[in-house]
Amino acid sequence: MTGISGKVALVTGASSGIGAATALKLAEAGAKVGIAARRTDKLEVLKNEVVSKGGEALVIEMDVVDAASVEAGMKKLVEVYGSIDILVNNAGLMPLSDLDQLKTNEWHRMVDVNVKGLLNTTAAVLPQMIKQRSGHIFNMSSIAGRKVFKGLSVYCATKHAVTAFSDGLRMEIGQKHNIRVTCIQPGAVATELYDHITDPGYRQQMDDLASQTTFLQGSDIADTIVFAAQAPSHVDVAELFVLPVE
Repeated sequence: MTGISGKVALVTGASSGIGAATALKLAEAGAKVGIAARRTDKLEVLKNEVVSKGGEALVIEMDVVDAASVEAGMKKLVEVYGSIDILVNNAGLMPLSDLDQLKTNEWHRMVDVNVKGLLNTTAAVLPQMIKQRSGHIFNMSSIAGRKVFKGLSVYCATKHAVTAFSDGLRMEIGQKHNIRVTCIQPGAVATELYDHITDPGYRQQMDDLASQTTFLQGSDIADTIVFAAQAPSHVDVAELFVLPVE
């Protein structure tokens, strides 16, 4: 029996990439998984895969930007499984463009999903975790939460915010409420993130980078999340910085 067998996890942005891989790995480790995203058709496919491997999954239609949608999804998960032990704040967007292109709609969407969405889901699960006096929150930052890259100014700003919020959250709820916080900081991962890039020049740059580097897979990040989740109860793996071999 693993340290997370029988525990209940909620994974946002679970319809593809890191989120889908994480849901599968958590389920394989014995967790009951709430898989949340807007694209329920993809979630149903993922649920079938989880079930085919002997796991349990609950499809939750959720838009992290909509606080009411998040609250409803959280309520559904607790009604079905009785608790919430692990939250994986994975939903995110990464459209690249130079600031002087003034793609302000992309800026605001990144802030809404990457920052406000993460705040919404955290706020939704905290009362239940505080009541349980246990829980583990994973926040998906990035190498862009440590360094700034040209064309990624707003994305980097959102991921720096996630890193800072994770540190503060750990300080405030760790010892007080027995809730662990882990900030995951991946380098380049092969996901749908790059499909959000509307600038053709930066899209080509990412394609070129992919031809020169072996990108991480979503399952690589999922493995690090399961590792941290299975750490002994007195251990908080505060940050995991995961890069492709360059």
